[in-house]
Amino acid sequence: MLKVLAFDTFGTVTDWHSGVSAALCDQFPGIDGSALARDWRRTYSPALAEVEAGTRPWRLLDDLHREALKRLLRDRGVVDATAQQIDAAVHAWHTIPGWPEAAESLHRLRTRYTVCALSNGNVALLTEMAKRNNFGWDVVGGADLWRHYKPAPEVYLGLAELMQVEPREMMMVATHASDLEAARACGLRTAYVARPREWGPEVKDESINPLDDHHVAGMDELATQLGC
Repeated sequence: MLKVLAFDTFGTVTDWHSGVSAALCDQFPGIDGSALARDWRRTYSPALAEVEAGTRPWRLLDDLHREALKRLLRDRGVVDATAQQIDAAVHAWHTIPGWPEAAESLHRLRTRYTVCALSNGNVALLTEMAKRNNFGWDVVGGADLWRHYKPAPEVYLGLAELMQVEPREMMMVATHASDLEAARACGLRTAYVARPREWGPEVKDESINPLDDHHVAGMDELATQLGC
């Protein structure tokens, strides 16, 4: 029986592109905020992989974001960015807006299931994000709880252990096929949420994977399919 829903946050529950793009435009006038936000996001998976491989020490996502942004700004000829500007841009990941249906859908899903954030963000970041957007998490599962980043199995299995459920009693909900593939490998059920505007102007592959238990157009549709 399904008991726990674990949600990816960046892209699945929140619209990182619009939130981060706006912050970058505000902090660095004249910069193409959309392009920089997308390039910044592309540094994410390689940096996490290096941490998981042990080629760099464990660090919070904020620290990895700060390091990558400084490099990207230098590449664009921005050499006079202040610490305050960098910090404000990094903090934008804490306050990105939720997708329009996200908060209400989480509250619907809580009527039948335990709903958890399961993110590569840390607990403080995810808590601030939740308060801003009225996300009704039962549990905030940040990477700092396990000192591992998805797609490491320690994250998915760590939440199952924390919630005292079997992996098959938990469903990973994400808009990223790689996240769902890793969750399935750990025995979790999976649900894909289509987010065609996740990357702003870039087209995203939203192909249906028959291995997913659900493929939905939004979190409200998932709530309906799950009887909430």
